Amino acid sequence: MDAVDKKILNELQNNAKQNTKQIAAKIGLSVTPTYERIKRLEKNGTIKKYVALIDREIIGKQIIAYCQITLFKHQKSLIDEFKKKMLDLYEVMECHHVSGNFDFLIKIVVNDMNSFQVFINEKLSVVEGISIIHSSFVLDSFKESTKYSL
Repeated sequence: MDAVDKKILNELQNNAKQNTKQIAAKIGLSVTPTYERIKRLEKNGTIKKYVALIDREIIGKQIIAYCQITLFKHQKSLIDEFKKKMLDLYEVMECHHVSGNFDFLIKIVVNDMNSFQVFINEKLSVVEGISIIHSSFVLDSFKESTKYSL
């Protein structure tokens, strides 16, 4: 990946709806090489997919919680099963296997506190292998980004 690829990626992170001609003009390259570079970045997996970023409050997602999960044992079969279960829970926006005082950090986004209670009681706490769940609620979000520094 060279400096031109990084410029393309920055442009796409700023606005993925730009067409190739617009990107080419901003990075100082002609359209065809820009198009070819974008296709290569897609093919090699650097660009995974294109998405729309939605305002969660407009769609009624008022609660963000981070849950620290500790498993009974740090055993491969339990870890693999936990990961598999998290993939099926739409309320789980992120799941990270971490080092430190707990095993997993998950980001939960739900409509309201009642939805969170239902999620914890009926979905998360029934996952086999969980020993401890600690929850922290976001009071205010003043920086959220999906853009990587290149």
